[in-house]
Amino acid sequence: MKSHPVTLESIVDANRRLQRAVVRTPCVESEALSNLTGSRIFLKREDLQATGSFKERGACNALLLLPTGAATHGVIAASAGNHAQGLAFHGRRLGIQVHVVMPNGAPAVKIDSCRRFGAKVILHGDSFEEAERHAHTTAEALGLAFIHPFDSPTVIAGQGTVGLEFLSQLPDLDAVVVPAGGGGLLAGVATAVRSLRPEVQIFGVEPSQAPSLSTALRLGRSAAVEARPTLADGLAVRQVGQLGLEAAARLVDAVVTVSERALAASVSSLSHLDGITAEGAGAAALAALMEGELPGLRGKTVLIPVTGRNIDSETHRAVLKENTKTEKPEAPELSKL
Repeated sequence: MKSHPVTLESIVDANRRLQRAVVRTPCVESEALSNLTGSRIFLKREDLQATGSFKERGACNALLLLPTGAATHGVIAASAGNHAQGLAFHGRRLGIQVHVVMPNGAPAVKIDSCRRFGAKVILHGDSFEEAERHAHTTAEALGLAFIHPFDSPTVIAGQGTVGLEFLSQLPDLDAVVVPAGGGGLLAGVATAVRSLRPEVQIFGVEPSQAPSLSTALRLGRSAAVEARPTLADGLAVRQVGQLGLEAAARLVDAVVTVSERALAASVSSLSHLDGITAEGAGAAALAALMEGELPGLRGKTVLIPVTGRNIDSETHRAVLKENTKTEKPEAPELSKL
């Protein structure tokens, strides 16, 4: 594998660039979740970003680094929703026209948000990969700059600023557990943590319905996997990014998968115990602890990023209802939502 192009220096530069553009989110201890998991849990509240997701960090950093010509013509991206919202929000602020291609099954809340922020939304295909192919075709036809949601050094550097923040907010830290879809957030956070606090353990989490990173690590190369419907739609990527894979192979202690039942229980616990509305991807890190996938972290101080809040209200209500009436929480059937 080639060396990873994202460095601590590029993350520090992104952090300086984003100082007045994104929210420096709080890092708060959750006594209730600590009691539930047996670890001392701190939550990095990325759900409090303006668009409800950490994704705007990478999106904004990429926009700010565009050449003048590219910024004038506009940009395009493929996204399940949160990257698209980040680009739309900051594109409007910076005067850059944003086009986004989203799969037909993207959550309505994310589609509506992109349009509200002024993006031109194109619905195409039934997966991220189909949307991405169409975005490349459209970029070439219209002369637009393509901004990848996770396999981009400038995007990863922006995501890595999450790590810089929580390391400064939480000096006594044993481990961080990071949701992994395409691997951009994991790559950025791992680069920052390994550079500044190499003793801190780093774990990645992905849904068992879309195990793209764990499969790639096992094979030693990125390969397409079957991505079945999952509550963590933001992590439903058939093929992990090359940069994320390289970072995970070098810097991450382990990657685990979580069930749909665990994701639903985690969304419910965040709501009932801490009053936090989290999407499935945003609750994935907590799900790993609740499902017992990381038993070595019991009694340890653990940072969990709540990466996003953009879940359809009907889906959220269904998850809470199922997890209130059953002793062992079950995820609702996505086809019925």
